Amino acid sequence: MRSVFVFPAGERAETAASLDRHLPQQRDPWTLDGNVYIEIDDQRAGSLFADWDPDEVAVLEATLGHRPTWAVQIDISGRIDGTAEVHLMVALLLRHGGVAIDDYSAHPWTLLEIESGTVIDGLCFFDFRTYHELRREH
Repeated sequence: MRSVFVFPAGERAETAASLDRHLPQQRDPWTLDGNVYIEIDDQRAGSLFADWDPDEVAVLEATLGHRPTWAVQIDISGRIDGTAEVHLMVALLLRHGGVAIDDYSAHPWTLLEIESGTVIDGLCFFDFRTYHELRREH
């Protein structure tokens, strides 16, 4: 399972309502095509930053100007490529601002960077193919 954490601008309730509109009649988790699972994670549950490197959290805080208390976690099954689905969900969630972080880099990606295919440290957003190629080379 691969994961993307999305930190949308705005309120948690607005994000949940948007997910309810776009993925009706499901919640906890919301699902897309049966292979993408979406839920809201928060610090109250104690798991949001539980396995994050402190430096990654610091970069996120510096980018946003505060430490987020909640995020949308998107888990993508290894049975599918998932790139189109992740890009669809991230575009929905970041349309009013915010950032997303994938499993492959610690960079907080803006929607503009994601949609333009920006390359940072040799990787685009959710670039699992290049990430695995680079790891094989080293």
